[in-house]
Amino acid sequence: MTLTLHGYHYSVYTRIVRMVLAEKRVSYDYVEVDPFADDVPSSYLQLHPFGRVPALIHDGFALYETAAITRYLDEAFAKLMLQPMDARKRARMNQIIAVVDSYGYWPMVRQVFAHRVFRTAAGEAPDEAVVASGLAASEKVIAALEALAERPFLNGEQVTLADMHLAPMVAYFTAAPEGAELLRRYPGLDGWWQDFRHRDSLQATDPGLPGSRRGR
Repeated sequence: MTLTLHGYHYSVYTRIVRMVLAEKRVSYDYVEVDPFADDVPSSYLQLHPFGRVPALIHDGFALYETAAITRYLDEAFAKLMLQPMDARKRARMNQIIAVVDSYGYWPMVRQVFAHRVFRTAAGEAPDEAVVASGLAASEKVIAALEALAERPFLNGEQVTLADMHLAPMVAYFTAAPEGAELLRRYPGLDGWWQDFRHRDSLQATDPGLPGSRRGR
């Protein structure tokens, strides 16, 4: 069995897949791809025509798009299933993932985290207007997730792909002081995060920041 994950060190979507692999205790090879580079290898563009990350190859079977990859891994490696069998809980899991992807990623990660934390760590000045816009949009997302989430995990008693999907984004978002403060206003989601942030799969996949010892 050969399993190769192509990803970018700081990508939350790469981290989502890495968390799933860690939860399921599946070993794999890793290939670093910078989707922001001017010279993304043509071989990678053949694997992922849109040039984003991650992409997976399992015994010659190639797959891209994080949601497709995580569901495939969960079904191909059946130990510790990360998808509920109950139809309604499974639908709720998928709904949470869709909310995070459609409405949460851009303001929480690309606006708040990227400008307040990542740019600062890289020695660049943040755009305060972008941070403010990101916080305003993020609050609507967090309020929606507060209404959907259960405890102790987002789907109740079972850890699922929804937890894997949201946690890397919240990790980045709360690295910004304003993000952590905003999350504290929502006790249900904040309580989930205070527990889940210690989970081994999240800790083991921490990418660090530019210039940190845990960075690339």
